Amino acid sequence: MSTLVIKDLHVKIEDKEILKGVDLTINTGEIHAIMGPNGTGKSTLASAIMGHPKYEVTQGSITLDGEDVLEMEVDERARAGLFLGMQYPSEISGVTNADFMRSAMNARREEGDEISLMKFIRELDKKMEVLDMEQEMAQRYLNEGFSGGEKKRNEILQLMMIQPKIAILDEIDSGLDIDALKVVSEGINQMRSENFGCLIITHYQRLLNYITPDHVHVMMQGRVVKSGGEELSHKLESEGYDWIKVELGIEDETVGQA
Repeated sequence: MSTLVIKDLHVKIEDKEILKGVDLTINTGEIHAIMGPNGTGKSTLASAIMGHPKYEVTQGSITLDGEDVLEMEVDERARAGLFLGMQYPSEISGVTNADFMRSAMNARREEGDEISLMKFIRELDKKMEVLDMEQEMAQRYLNEGFSGGEKKRNEILQLMMIQPKIAILDEIDSGLDIDALKVVSEGINQMRSENFGCLIITHYQRLLNYITPDHVHVMMQGRVVKSGGEELSHKLESEGYDWIKVELGIEDETVGQA
């Protein structure tokens, strides 16, 4: 089992503090969902975990299996088993999808244990079939000219091929129609195992209709203010967030207030 532990995490960008003491523990075998209104710090949390240079950690810790993640470079975090499915994936000209994924997979393997080309192709074909992706997409440049839905499927394809310990999926459902949402959800569900943990960041219950979370957290004011099981996401869908603000005496849920 692997464990990602976030303790009292404070993060600022430029001179503004965004995260104000996040505590969260994610084990393999678990799927966590973080929900909350816009401007509450959800995407900042994802960026901080993966080491985005714009975000400065001013207090707290992040560890993966006891190792200090904050001391790792971005590539070291990926090799250690962390994965970020981005809200807005970048386009990289000149690098094919297939070459990118094979390189990423081999970067996590010992020298001399690289995946063979034939085994890689078999695995890639199998995963692309699950995600209903055209085979020619493997030879296209990474995300170049992809639609929003194709980019999101491609993020899940990378997830399924790289097989990280812990994945952070930042609004992977945004911009997806219902058919694409079902396909993406199936890919994530196929990853569920005792060797895989996931943190899903989302605004909406609709993704969680297809991926049943073990734990649901609500973020406001740069903190996790409430946690529960999947029933919490259903209550948020039917009643919104105002009841939490009333319960906790919160007037402004964004990171602008302490």
